[in-house]
Amino acid sequence: MPRPMPLKDIDCFFARLSARDPAPKGELDHVNAYTLLVAVVLSAQATDVGVNKATGPLFKVADTPQKMLALGEAKVRHYIRTIGLFNAKAKNVIALSQRLLDDHDGAVPTDRESLESLPGVGRKTANVVLNMAFGQPTIAVDTHLFRVANRTGMGAGKTPLAVEKALERRIPAHWKNHAHHWLILHGRYICKARKPACPECPVDDLCRFKDKTSA
Repeated sequence: MPRPMPLKDIDCFFARLSARDPAPKGELDHVNAYTLLVAVVLSAQATDVGVNKATGPLFKVADTPQKMLALGEAKVRHYIRTIGLFNAKAKNVIALSQRLLDDHDGAVPTDRESLESLPGVGRKTANVVLNMAFGQPTIAVDTHLFRVANRTGMGAGKTPLAVEKALERRIPAHWKNHAHHWLILHGRYICKARKPACPECPVDDLCRFKDKTSA
C-alpha cells in the first residue's frame, strides 16, 4: 500500500484537475432526477456507453415513474435487453417506480436512507443521485475511483466504504462537490487498470503509486 498523500498534495491534485475540467459531469445520460436514478441502477456491471444506448429510446417514452409503470416490465426489459442482468434490472426499475409513487408522491427522495430502501439502489447509486441531482457533496466509489484512491495514496481502503470514509475525511470541503467525478474520469481515461498513462498524467508527481509506467 502506498504512503498516504499529504493533505497539501490532495489540495493541489484537485486544483490541477479543476483547471483542466472545471465542471466535470457524469457520463450517464438523463433528463431529470428520476431518469438519473434509473440510469445509475442500470449501470451496475455495465458501461455508461452501453446504458446510454438503451436509455436513449427508453427515456423518450418513460421519463417519470408513472410512464415507466404504464410501459410495464416486459417492455422495459425489451428496451434494456442489451444491458447485463437486464431481467433483474427491469424488475427493479418497475419496483422502484412503484415505491416512488407509493411512498414519495412520485418524487426521488433527497436522503440516503430513503434512496437505499428502493429496489436495486445501493450506497453508490444513492451517492451518485444525491450528488448529481441534489448537489450534495457525496463520494460515489466505483471501480475507477477505488483504484485511483488506493494507487495515489489519497484514500486507501480495502472496501468501497472504507475508501469513501477516508476520502470524506481527507478531501478539502471546497473540492468535494465534484471530487468523485474528477476521480472517476481520471481512473477511466488516465489511471487505467491495466496500464495507467502516467506520462500523460497531470498529477503524476503527487501520486504515490510505485509501479508507474514510462513513455
